[in-house]
Amino acid sequence: MIKKYLLIVSLCFASQFYAQNKTDKIPDTLRSKNYDYLFERIEDLEKNRNKQSLYLRYFLFKAKSEKNAEEIVNGYKNYVYYSSDNLKLIYADSMINSAKKAKNNVLIGSAYLSKGILYYSQKKHNYALDSYLLADTFISKTNDKYLIYKVKYNIANIKYYLGFYNEAISLFRECITYFKENNTRGYLNSLHSLGLCYNHIGNYGLCSETNEKGILEGEKLVNTEMTAYFNHSEGINQYFKNNYASAIEKITNALPAIRRNKDFANESVAYFYIGKSYWELKKPEIAVAYFKKVDTIFDNTGYIRHDLLENYQLLVNYYKSKDNLRSQLHYIEKLLRADRLLDSKYYYLSGKIYKDFDTKKIVLEKRNIQKLFDKRKHNDIIFTSIIALLFLSLVLIAFLHIRNKKIYRQKFEELMKKSEAPNKNETTNITKGIEDINPETVGILLKQLERFEKDKKFLEKDLTAAKLTVTLGSNAKYLSKIIYHARGKKFVEYINDLKIDYLIQLLNEDKMLRNYKNKALAEEVGFSSTQRFANAFFARTGMPPTYFIEELKKGLS
Repeated sequence: MIKKYLLIVSLCFASQFYAQNKTDKIPDTLRSKNYDYLFERIEDLEKNRNKQSLYLRYFLFKAKSEKNAEEIVNGYKNYVYYSSDNLKLIYADSMINSAKKAKNNVLIGSAYLSKGILYYSQKKHNYALDSYLLADTFISKTNDKYLIYKVKYNIANIKYYLGFYNEAISLFRECITYFKENNTRGYLNSLHSLGLCYNHIGNYGLCSETNEKGILEGEKLVNTEMTAYFNHSEGINQYFKNNYASAIEKITNALPAIRRNKDFANESVAYFYIGKSYWELKKPEIAVAYFKKVDTIFDNTGYIRHDLLENYQLLVNYYKSKDNLRSQLHYIEKLLRADRLLDSKYYYLSGKIYKDFDTKKIVLEKRNIQKLFDKRKHNDIIFTSIIALLFLSLVLIAFLHIRNKKIYRQKFEELMKKSEAPNKNETTNITKGIEDINPETVGILLKQLERFEKDKKFLEKDLTAAKLTVTLGSNAKYLSKIIYHARGKKFVEYINDLKIDYLIQLLNEDKMLRNYKNKALAEEVGFSSTQRFANAFFARTGMPPTYFIEELKKGLS
């Protein structure tokens, strides 16, 4: 691998040396041309690589001969954009080294940003994020607003990919405000990404409005490059609105432009939602053909994201209906491979499971099917074993369901009795165990905590121990000790429990609130994600929020 890399580097330097020796063959008419003219010719000759290479070489040669640091970086940036894939990263590193030699924060930040965008286009999101953060380190020291917002836009894309949609929405809105007056493509890209976020949080109406606005703004600004992407986004949105025929039409119309751009990620997503639409229209054979296209892209590029895991779940279900154990095993293997890839690349998402398709359950199902498959080679009586296994699974599921219902019911009754009793925080005799803190300081902090709880300041989103420490004018060590001894909890549990207790009070008092989805309830009490809200609710009450609300509604009826 190292030899291969060294060979590529040597070839790259050889080509540069050869390019410099050929400058005497560059037409004299070019020597008087400025950088803008050369760049325009580079763009215009995208389909004629031989002629384009002349302008690429002369642009960089001119910049080096004039010792123009900014244009040297731009010269390498041109190569990053227009060179072959195996050389892009090498040119990106040359671009960064040239920027560092200039000791210019704008150039260094811009170079790292371009490398991050290159990584992102290759779907190497971890490397992209590292480059974006390095870019931000340098750009934040400057007053270059365009680059500052370009960094924000690209970090927002990473947040979107990782599923932090509300955080991404906030950043995309900032970018839209800035780019609307300063950069047409940045403005349209930000609108498109905002629409995608609205779709993922379930606000399909706003998603449609944003897509429609994007298309109209593109026509108004005479830039229709993003039209296919807005149609692609709207097609997916139509799927979630249950308009399956419209979804197929819009996504299919968008596909040619997406393929021309070699955008394999959006191509994969397009095939998945066309397939899902046919699946919902009860045309599984057509759907499976599209699901296999998603699988082919995964094989060829390694691209996968969490919502695309369902692609394999549906393929497994299809072949299960056909009693085809070999294909079931094949696609379960693919599902596990995809899941492992996501887990290794995004370890902070490893606890997140797509819907209720638990990895352990998949592994167990794979083992069972493998055993059945091996036995079937020798004995057709295996059919009886399958029936027995399914029966036992159903019995186990029923048993667990009944047991959980009983536990949840018991927890619900205990919670309702507790909520009827007066809720008082015990704050006496807590100085034992914290003798290292002045009793007067303890008393002051306790009163501040009581005021904090009474004023419901715990509802603030993304509240941290550091923020609360600053608000109370204390220090983190004292605050943590006093919360632990006065409330018997660590900081995160303390804040989460206050939020959940307050929400339970609201649900008891406000019947309309019981119709809210988990996402809206999480927002109501300041949780940054639905998953964190659900985990906190279960930890506090011993039951899911949906069960608690159902029981409240039963009591009402």
